[in-house]
Amino acid sequence: MESTDSKNIPVVIFCGGKGTRMKEETEFKPKPMVTVGGMPILWHIMKIYSHHGYNKFILTLGYKGNYIKDYFLKHKLMTADFVMRNGEVVNAYTDMNHDFEIVFADTGEDTGTGERLLKVKKYISEEQFMVTYGDGVSDINITKLVDFHNNTANVVGTITGVHPTSKFGLVNVDENHRITSFEQKPRLSDFVNGGFMVFNQEIFDYLKEDQMIEDALIDLANEKKLAMYKHTNFWQCMDTYKDFEDLNKLWDKGAPWKMWE
Repeated sequence: MESTDSKNIPVVIFCGGKGTRMKEETEFKPKPMVTVGGMPILWHIMKIYSHHGYNKFILTLGYKGNYIKDYFLKHKLMTADFVMRNGEVVNAYTDMNHDFEIVFADTGEDTGTGERLLKVKKYISEEQFMVTYGDGVSDINITKLVDFHNNTANVVGTITGVHPTSKFGLVNVDENHRITSFEQKPRLSDFVNGGFMVFNQEIFDYLKEDQMIEDALIDLANEKKLAMYKHTNFWQCMDTYKDFEDLNKLWDKGAPWKMWE
């Protein structure tokens, strides 16, 4: 499952957006810190990668970025029983330890995702790296995604195609215009970008200031240098407050993206 060079591949996670469609949760904290099962969704995303051996992360901070820094600086103590002697912590008892290596990079509050990625280029010395958004979880096999990218000729990047779930019910009718059935929140047959992406260093030639990463993806697609890895199992992003509620309900039922122990 784990490739020998996996720990050398960094993962860039976009963490700078304001999450305006989730004001109930994001007014006082950044969207990646909204909790699912008591832990920030950012932590869940990092655990997905870590499960496959990818433990190097670059977080592109923006809106309330200090909140994210503060959380990880205090994470161990905030999730542990600990002993304090003479005002200093001398021992902490926790089962929440991890092997993350994290770069916290301030990339501006109103910066586009393409420019955010461009701003952290200095932290990426490897020929290959991964990128994802700070609000989506999946049971995707990251190792297979990387292998797919490496086995696809003449591409600069690979995105993960997923089937989204419609937020609206669909109505089916027969030839006489009679309704035959209702489908509540059906899974659509089309693919959207699920956010789990792999790139070579050449992607930086396509990035510009004041740009979203999707603009660079369009340019790559036009040059036939972008591939899609199809993931047909579980995927869900946290775009609205309803998504937040749904993910927490899924967590209580076993969380299909929780592949770690």
